[in-house]
Amino acid sequence: MKNRILIVDDSFYMRTMLKNVLTDAGYEVVGEAANGQQAIEMAAATKPDLITLDVILPDNTGLDVLKGIRENDPDVKVVMCSAVGQEVIVNEALESGASAYIVKPFSEEKVLEIVGGALSAE
Repeated sequence: MKNRILIVDDSFYMRTMLKNVLTDAGYEVVGEAANGQQAIEMAAATKPDLITLDVILPDNTGLDVLKGIRENDPDVKVVMCSAVGQEVIVNEALESGASAYIVKPFSEEKVLEIVGGALSAE
């Protein structure tokens, strides 16, 4: 069974890039959300195995979205995506239950390494 992934990023470019990388690697992308509200709704509707979650969203912070998603599904794996210099937010996200994080800009290899590691961790 393919692992199901929800991509959350306000950048269409980033969503497309992540979708292409993950799909090419054999993952099933079950949805793409451009903001926090969509992310929480889509996570509840699609029940993904893993969510890639941007730290900065137009309507909310990734941290608040992470907490909202965790309320509905405490076991889903979440990989935070952040720009350089957001270490404080990343650390808070890890303390709030994120599985891992990727710093933008990132390589295809790094995305697959982090996502694969998060999915294989119990």
